[in-house]
Amino acid sequence: MVTAADPEETRTSVWLTARPAAPARRRSEAPSGLDRERITAATVRLLDAEGLGRFSMRRLAAELGVTAMSLYWYVDTKHDLLELALDRALGELALPAAPEPKPEAPPEAGSEAGSEAGPDAGPGTGPAAWPGRLRVLACGYRKLLVAHPWVAPLTAAYPNIGPHARAFDAALQRLLDATGLAEARRTGAHLAVSYFLHGCGGAARRLPERDFRLALDVLIAGIAGIAGIGGVAGSAAKTA
Repeated sequence: MVTAADPEETRTSVWLTARPAAPARRRSEAPSGLDRERITAATVRLLDAEGLGRFSMRRLAAELGVTAMSLYWYVDTKHDLLELALDRALGELALPAAPEPKPEAPPEAGSEAGSEAGPDAGPGTGPAAWPGRLRVLACGYRKLLVAHPWVAPLTAAYPNIGPHARAFDAALQRLLDATGLAEARRTGAHLAVSYFLHGCGGAARRLPERDFRLALDVLIAGIAGIAGIGGVAGSAAKTA
């Protein structure tokens, strides 16, 4: 991955690299009271307080009361740590639950409604539910970007393939599966929503909430129109 901060450097994501365990003797020399989880949590706090531009391993070590070299027992590079912090922040986002699988019922004679409704037509899924759930997911992501301004530039700089990032992507895919769009159009809708959310990242603090919701309503109405669903109500007027 070539990052924006280091245009000449090619590196492998921390999520794709297996870190070998240190020998027992060397593990005993590691500073006590530290672990990767604690270091990552401190990184998030420091990034929130001082911003991405001022972040350094030396500054983080001072925050934790250890030497900078002691951090390298747990991560290989600063980039690895920033990737871990990025995914930890994404873990704060509440995701819509996956729909529970419903047992298939035998079709009733003379009735076609059951077959037309499809597997996503139950409560909380299907055309009646996905627009509202997509709004909640998108607005939650925007609030995350406002709370952690460093998330947007790191999302652009790193692969963003940690477990929480993948969970977010899977949740978005489930919502789009409920639209009834054909596979190729679902792929296009997925790209449109992803680009919309990431594109708003740099302007999250400057873009008024009402304007964001209006743009989101236009996007959702476009997806609904392609899916042949009319009357999708917007939410921008509620924030006037």
